[in-house]
Amino acid sequence: MTFTETFLQEAVQILHQLDRAAIDRCVELLANARDRGGRLFILGVGGSAANASHAVNDFRKICGFEAYAPTDNVSELTARTNDEGWGGVFASWLETSRLTARDALLVFSVGGGNVEANVSPNLVAALQYAREVGAAITGIVGRDGGYTAQVADACVVIPTVNPAHVTPHAEAFQGVVWHLFVTHPALKQHATKW
Repeated sequence: MTFTETFLQEAVQILHQLDRAAIDRCVELLANARDRGGRLFILGVGGSAANASHAVNDFRKICGFEAYAPTDNVSELTARTNDEGWGGVFASWLETSRLTARDALLVFSVGGGNVEANVSPNLVAALQYAREVGAAITGIVGRDGGYTAQVADACVVIPTVNPAHVTPHAEAFQGVVWHLFVTHPALKQHATKW
């Protein structure tokens, strides 16, 4: 098979292996947060930050959710990183946003965060803060899901079908799954134009 055929076949395998129950549980938690007047904070780093920005648009426009991504404000993000350090940048942002138990987090990450390996420690700190205040935690992550999968109330782990393609598949399927979320009848409030 060509590389293209192999890569697309891997995507088909992932689609078949996605945990439908985890997806439905995430939808339920997000709908509950919105229905109780909570906000949605979407966290991601790198490609996952770009996905977070796109997802904020979809959750706001399609689902009527008050949603934010800290990475959308580069001035605040870099100021906090410079002054407070990368590890606490999301937790301090959430604290300033007065995160409460009514709110929800949605984490996009390939690794899910791991303090020992120094991978996305900012996600770990944010999740610890979210747990302290009782906010609902959801995620779409790759590999074994790292810290996100360990502490989330519901988490979709993108199956690893080829270890060499964990990052591109995880980031691509974040898009597939969040588009499923915003299209789900429990969340969708407004029709899309196309």
